[in-house]
Amino acid sequence: MKKALTVALCLALAITAFACGSKDDSKKDNKSDTYEIAMITDVGTIDDKSFNQGTWEGVKEWAEKNDVTYKYYQPSENSNKARMEQIDLAVKNGAKVIATPGFLFQEPIFQAQSKYPDVKFVFIDGAPAETPESEPEVAKNTVSIVYAEQEAGYLAGYAAVKDGYTKLGFMGGMAVPAVIKYGYGFVKGANDAALEVGKDVSIKYNYTGGFQASPDIKAKAAGWFADGTEVIFSCGGAIFDSISAAAEESNGKVIGVDVDQSAQSKTVITSAMKLLKESVKDQLDAYKKDEFKGGEALVLGAKEKRIGLPMKTSQFRDFKQADYDKVYKDLAEGNIQVPTDRDTKEDELASKAPKINLIIIK
Repeated sequence: MKKALTVALCLALAITAFACGSKDDSKKDNKSDTYEIAMITDVGTIDDKSFNQGTWEGVKEWAEKNDVTYKYYQPSENSNKARMEQIDLAVKNGAKVIATPGFLFQEPIFQAQSKYPDVKFVFIDGAPAETPESEPEVAKNTVSIVYAEQEAGYLAGYAAVKDGYTKLGFMGGMAVPAVIKYGYGFVKGANDAALEVGKDVSIKYNYTGGFQASPDIKAKAAGWFADGTEVIFSCGGAIFDSISAAAEESNGKVIGVDVDQSAQSKTVITSAMKLLKESVKDQLDAYKKDEFKGGEALVLGAKEKRIGLPMKTSQFRDFKQADYDKVYKDLAEGNIQVPTDRDTKEDELASKAPKINLIIIK
């Protein structure tokens, strides 16, 4: 009897211990399967050293500092359907805020902001719209952020010429508004610096047609360098890999884009940056404080201190911090007006930059 009682007691304790263990593990699993902050990539990856990475770093840093769960999602293909599927999955997994970088989310965010009215969306570099031709509609649970790329491009062009470069190149990816604004700003900045230093400057100007690296882009960049181009502004995601490879073989220089790309190649003299990480953290701070102002379409530039050059890592010879601070202040205060694709056509750009020999390559 005593033996039977002992066995029964041990069995009961074992069952209790097992049940308690299961309950604790369940809580842990539930927590790990729920992610409050989500980011969904566009066609790139979170380590693309460009737009996706900058956004992801902002999400990651903020979430870890504030002890909030977070996760990224990557669409299986480059389609609106695949992007929407990842938005659905993020919401299913508990997302309260979803950050999406890139204009490709225009239509998916338009759908998602009405489908999930209780979820907050931070749309970087675009505005939601029903179709690419439709007028943007920013709902109360969405903040749309675009940048004054023309100002970042201006700083890059101005600094390059002030630093002594007179034969420049601009290679953009697809001729989308953000890329065009970078290019126009680059030409205007180079022109203004050329006027100040009293030198003639030439710029070869081309859109490659895509954002992927290719042997053709590398060959074109190598040809430019062989023809005397000193520095090329690489403005199109992964085309940087082709242009920097050509620069390394040709003793040429490169200007990066969107984020500080100095770590990617010793040829990078500076980068025209959007401060993506800071912009994302701004909105996550607002969410935490219950001050998220949906329905807004923000344009962030020098005035908001959300574009710039990474002066600490830039490889300038003559362009100093004081020079940068002065031109940045003029941009921020509106003393410098930079053309964009909205107010200047490509064939009119040369007239706005009379000191530049602009060579547009189709």
